[in-house]
Amino acid sequence: MKIVIINYGAGNIQSIMFAIERLGFKAVLSNNPDEIKLADKVIFPGVGEASSAMAKLRESGLDSLIPQLKQPVLGICLGMQLMCNKSEEGNTEGLGIFDVDVVKFSNNVKVPQMGWNQIYDLKTDLFKGISENEFMYLVHSFYAPNCAESIATTNYDVEYASALQKDNFYGTQFHPEKSGDVGEKILGNFLKM
Repeated sequence: MKIVIINYGAGNIQSIMFAIERLGFKAVLSNNPDEIKLADKVIFPGVGEASSAMAKLRESGLDSLIPQLKQPVLGICLGMQLMCNKSEEGNTEGLGIFDVDVVKFSNNVKVPQMGWNQIYDLKTDLFKGISENEFMYLVHSFYAPNCAESIATTNYDVEYASALQKDNFYGTQFHPEKSGDVGEKILGNFLKM
């Protein structure tokens, strides 16, 4: 199985590589459109600021490639947010895969949300064998509100989508690669799709 992690200069790539290796697979880093198209599974990571990350995707032409991919694609953290219509962070136009806009947490809570929080209302095989209310690791100041494409929910000031799915596209606001055995099981479920 060929697993490609999209390398566009905005990802916490090493911890994802190590998690995939612990699951018994190998992944390659690439920003080559031909290599990405030929992958069996694509992981779209992201850490950082939305507008500069989108600028990097546009520079490499990956902004038009990613929405056309037909194999399973997993966006993680900022990767998931960039797959949405737009983000309040830097007033950024996203890839438009998930039909939801990313907004900032209110001043009622400490921002960013950093640390462990529960996921629930789990749907799809991404969460096969995962119990409701498991704890996942999150670091983010912006979130996707619950919508028709939500497949997991978390509460931090408001209930929001901690995972999204549409067709072959999946996204997690939490970091499965940093969420211990349960997170790695979710990553493993994605790699088996």
